[in-house]
Amino acid sequence: MKESLQPGLQHELKFRIPIHKTVPALYPESPEFQAMPEVFATGFMVGLIEWACIQAVNPHLDWPREQTVGTHVNLSHEAATPPGLEVIVQAKLVKVDGRRLVFEVEARDNLDIISRGTHERFVIDFERFSQKAVRKREMVGIHP
Repeated sequence: MKESLQPGLQHELKFRIPIHKTVPALYPESPEFQAMPEVFATGFMVGLIEWACIQAVNPHLDWPREQTVGTHVNLSHEAATPPGLEVIVQAKLVKVDGRRLVFEVEARDNLDIISRGTHERFVIDFERFSQKAVRKREMVGIHP
């Protein structure tokens, strides 16, 4: 982590919602999701907010050796966004506690605030983290 990784960092990410980021696309195997309206899925919204936070801090890490992983999400989903609308995510780093990073976030589409809340990420060493995941798979007998 670089010394520049400090509270106050802000980032904005804009993304136009395509049809393949709507609820029916979230789990194509799910008949329940298939029957739902074609609006921006909460699961994809969480991913978009994570993406904004990643972009906010990557310039302040030894990326790609150092990366961040999401560890906590506390977000509302306040308004439906149909495909074609643009979503703008505002992410602000509000706390750095060792390798733990806390963000305040807000997302809006062309008309409404669609989400607000907090998101936490943890700085990892990519190689060490990946090795732990491989060992975990091997412990349960799953081999690549």
